[in-house]
Amino acid sequence: MNQIVVAVATHKPYKMPDGPIYLPLHVGAELHPDVLPDMQGDNTGDNISALNASYSELTGLYWLWKNCDAQYKGLVHYRRLLGSADKSKQHQKDPYEKLVDGPELLALLSSKDVVLAKQRNYYIETVYDHYSHTLDGSQLDKMRNILFERCPEYLPAWDGLMKSTRVHVFNMFVMPAATFDAYCAWLFPLLDELGHRIDTSEMDSFAARWPGRVSERMLDPWLTTNGITYSELPVVGPEPVDWVKKGSSFLAAKFLGKKYERSF
Repeated sequence: MNQIVVAVATHKPYKMPDGPIYLPLHVGAELHPDVLPDMQGDNTGDNISALNASYSELTGLYWLWKNCDAQYKGLVHYRRLLGSADKSKQHQKDPYEKLVDGPELLALLSSKDVVLAKQRNYYIETVYDHYSHTLDGSQLDKMRNILFERCPEYLPAWDGLMKSTRVHVFNMFVMPAATFDAYCAWLFPLLDELGHRIDTSEMDSFAARWPGRVSERMLDPWLTTNGITYSELPVVGPEPVDWVKKGSSFLAAKFLGKKYERSF
């Protein structure tokens, strides 16, 4: 049994971290088996790989839940990785030299329950409004209804998050196996139920990825309701960010009523 496995979800050839804790994971392998034939795919064992077009990195999360027996399990992305809190690493030029390693994760997990990517702050709009400027806000309303019906104890934390400007996104975290599995056992049935209440027949490929996006808003209410403590790490991106383009898209959404098409 491995002590720590952090899967790096990818759907295409890309440079991978080379540390022993990292497991490159081809998500959507059932749909595109020839893209990364030599990489571990999310289509082995108990899996939902065929749902990757809508579930995005969640097919990798599901695979880890059902098929990985490590003591600690985590998920990051090929172009969004967890950085180290070590200032000397943060100043490295090579983004792959900035990443957290196993000993640092174990140290963090010895004092807090889980490790998360640093919280996002939208400053001038709420979590609910930010989602609505990108996608269909009624999806969040329907999820609230499901929580009311199935697990109403989560409603105070859910409502608090919707009114907040801060949220942990990206589905990036490292957890003890029992915590990781408990979160997945709670999350996936709720997303499945939401799928029965959303009409996807006319959605384009961008809109169809709603499960991954709704799930990003599920983590904080689960942590809060269950009293789970966390440490945060910076997000490291190997690719440069076009902040001018991102800012223009956001302003168009905010002031012109257009959809803010960010990458997830």
